[in-house]
Amino acid sequence: MNTSLTPEPAATEAANQPAAPAQTARALLKQLQQQFPPFRDCLPLSIGIDKQILAQLPGIDKKLMRAALGIHTGSQRYLRVMEKATVRYDLDGKSGAEVTDEHRKHAKEVLKERLKKEADRKKAEREAAKEAEAAQQRQEKLNLLAAKFSKKG
Repeated sequence: MNTSLTPEPAATEAANQPAAPAQTARALLKQLQQQFPPFRDCLPLSIGIDKQILAQLPGIDKKLMRAALGIHTGSQRYLRVMEKATVRYDLDGKSGAEVTDEHRKHAKEVLKERLKKEADRKKAEREAAKEAEAAQQRQEKLNLLAAKFSKKG
């Protein structure tokens, strides 16, 4: 029995939680896409866009926002745009700083690495399917031989 005047940990945690239901990073990203043109149009985001988001959406969970930004900036569509981009955009869609050659090169390398991993994965799947088919054919031949020799015996 807790006789102290301090509330139990579960009670204080519940009091500190916002009343709104827990949001996922993908749901937040969808909200950002609806609310801000650079997200919707998949434009290169300005450096420090997280601070702009926090200024416009002060109650947002920082970890959730970072996860949503990671999903967005790691998407194949965004990386393809970054490969050729020259200018970055703020939340209002106004152009700002230039995209550096280093950032374009990074986007290109990430895409290249992903495409290679995908090609390797597909190749491994094809080889596994081929091996499974060969194993099935061997088993069928063994079954036929077993059936053939069991009839004569």
